[in-house]
Amino acid sequence: MWGGLMKTLSVDRIASKGIAMGNAYVLQKQDLSPENYEISANQIDSEIMKYDNAVKEAASQIEILAQKSDIFTAHLELVKDISLYGGVTNRIRNELQNAQVALDLTAAEFCAIFDSMEDEYMRERSADIKDIRNRLMRLLKGIGQTDLKSIQDKVILIAEDLAPSDTSSLNLDYILGFLTELGGVTSHVCIIARNLELPALVGVPDLLTSIHNDDFLILDAVTGKIIINPDDSTIHRYESLKQDYVNKRKELERSSFLPATTIDGRTVKICANVGNIEDVRKATTHHIDGIGLFRSEFLYMENSHFPTEEEQFTVYKEAASLCSSELIIRTLDIGGDKSLPYYKFETEENPFLGWRAIRISLELEDVFKAQLRAILRASAFGNVKIMYPMIISMEELNKANEILTACKCELEAEGLAFNPDIKVGIMIETPAAVLCAANFAKHVDFFSIGTNDLTQYVLAVDRGNKKISALYDSFHPAVVQSIKHIIDAAHAENIEVGMCGEFAGDEKATTLLLGLGLDEFSMAAGETANIKNIIRNSSYEKAKECAKRAAAAYTLQEVKKELSII
Repeated sequence: MWGGLMKTLSVDRIASKGIAMGNAYVLQKQDLSPENYEISANQIDSEIMKYDNAVKEAASQIEILAQKSDIFTAHLELVKDISLYGGVTNRIRNELQNAQVALDLTAAEFCAIFDSMEDEYMRERSADIKDIRNRLMRLLKGIGQTDLKSIQDKVILIAEDLAPSDTSSLNLDYILGFLTELGGVTSHVCIIARNLELPALVGVPDLLTSIHNDDFLILDAVTGKIIINPDDSTIHRYESLKQDYVNKRKELERSSFLPATTIDGRTVKICANVGNIEDVRKATTHHIDGIGLFRSEFLYMENSHFPTEEEQFTVYKEAASLCSSELIIRTLDIGGDKSLPYYKFETEENPFLGWRAIRISLELEDVFKAQLRAILRASAFGNVKIMYPMIISMEELNKANEILTACKCELEAEGLAFNPDIKVGIMIETPAAVLCAANFAKHVDFFSIGTNDLTQYVLAVDRGNKKISALYDSFHPAVVQSIKHIIDAAHAENIEVGMCGEFAGDEKATTLLLGLGLDEFSMAAGETANIKNIIRNSSYEKAKECAKRAAAAYTLQEVKKELSII
């Protein structure tokens, strides 16, 4: 019917759920590679002036955009960032590189810092650097910004990737959905799609070679399929599926304010994971029970220096005021795989097992104290809790608490307000922490299970290695039994246990986690209504029986069979 043979593409991960049907609009990629012309010593000043002018013009453009979108507020800081500016101008001055090449190499260096991180949310922040790089490169090369204003019909937008600058001129009333060949589920385009409730699939292999302008598409971001030039019967079937999905979402929205209480009376907390103040602000609109994970490392990663106590206090105080019900702040979680542009880390052969997280905080004590003092001061403005990452021993926990006590004494002597009874918990994300969970539970106020790392460490599978990615599965019996052991150890000491890994927001895992006794589910805010609904329609007693059988299973297939997901 549509001038081509029907073809289907599939993806494993869904960025924003929904179903859309319409014609494809393929965004052509611009050539933003640097020109390799040489400069001499007497051209250094003029080349730096070119870059200065590009920065000034970019800042002027972004200031206008920042009035309409908070996304560009961070871009404005980045384009003026002294580390980025210094990196470019030093290459021009010391290596006689032209402005375009200097910008390209410096931006690539910054992106590599983020791209090497294990946390997908953190990795996606390199997209902001790339967007700034591309804006500056266009100005240096005299190329106009990608203009999507010409779209005047409803289309499914197809691109290699989409940055904030690409979408700033886009009339989203004409967009039915997004498809990109690159990017992850925390990318800019995914944030836009989820906020507007538009279906989106990212990281689609061979997307640009498979789809052409005006191909008719069915974008199924419920099961992860793209159907190109479908036949009439497929179109009719999806019209019905789309209406069913819309009706279900409306029902979820109407009931999202209700607590996550099972039909037999067990109530659990549903919280959100965030990385900055804007995330907190958006999350609070979803009727959440609190912030189960505030990733404080963003304050460090998106800076040109270790943030001061005052800089951190300002952020934590605002977050506590926005979400007074519960705000769990994870202390600095960086390491050999999460570098900082202003601090030199030694090269490590295996950074996942190296100097990172609490190990860094305990060694860089002044940095740790500045953060703890800021968190303590913010605790006077809401129900703030402290969470230490990657604790593997009582020695580490005791040392961290000694420093915390010293901070309390200092603040008291200075007459600064804080909650002296602030709750302190730890991330359980290593086999050592699992095995020592019963001991830890006697000395902390709560646990939070980090399933992303826990799965990786328990199974000895690098989740970033595509060759063995199929082995990375949190439903593996060893992971399920580890989760059960952690929850049982916590409850034996009457402390709460939450989960802030991606597993908490996986609807296929909800029955298992509920049945194992998880007290708090923390996830991307957009997933909370669905998980709440599943819990409200579940029986805790039946979930316990199901979880007991799953935890006793010998194989991955048996676990999934017990949970009815295969």
